[in-house]
Amino acid sequence: MNRIITLLALTMAFALPAAGSRAAELVMFERPGCVWCARFDAEIAPIYAKTEESRVAPLRRVDLNGPLPADLAGIDPGVFTPTFVVVKDGREIGRIRGYPGDAFFFGLLDRILSSTGSEPARL
Repeated sequence: MNRIITLLALTMAFALPAAGSRAAELVMFERPGCVWCARFDAEIAPIYAKTEESRVAPLRRVDLNGPLPADLAGIDPGVFTPTFVVVKDGREIGRIRGYPGDAFFFGLLDRILSSTGSEPARL
């Protein structure tokens, strides 16, 4: 029995630090009918999951017509859509207001991610 308790305690000790520090995520605040959201969907969304940026900050979409998720209560989604907010450990690290087009999106995102200490690896 003591062995099981010790094993459980060790498991908890290793799990707690990982649970306390969440990875960054890229939150996209959007609305149905948003022309710039549709453009992002056409130009970036199909490839984003395959990028280094996605490994550092997976994309999470939030519809502004619905309720704001509880874990984002401290994040102001703004009024413009899309608005991209990099969130880490429950706080905003940086944001991109609007969709600047595929030529600028990754450069702006990389600048934000580098400020988190989670810069995407480049080959």
